[in-house]
Amino acid sequence: MADDVERIMVVPLRKTKQAPRTRRANRAIKEIREFVARHMKTEEDKVWIDASVNERIWQNGIRNPPSRITVKAVRFQDGLVEVTLSE
Repeated sequence: MADDVERIMVVPLRKTKQAPRTRRANRAIKEIREFVARHMKTEEDKVWIDASVNERIWQNGIRNPPSRITVKAVRFQDGLVEVTLSE
């Protein structure tokens, strides 16, 4: 890994509807972490989610997160992945 890898990705959050309605926003954050770790080829504990992404998920409350979200993921040389909202 010589350079930083940057990708714009649309994360589907379909499975959040399966979670109990009082845990859906939490489940959405976990889904983002899993999706980005899988596609950026790193571990889940090395995925850092920005506060802007968290605020977007929680915008409609815990019960009604969005069904998909577009994020920008940047993987650094040490394997850390930073996830921010895509403009």
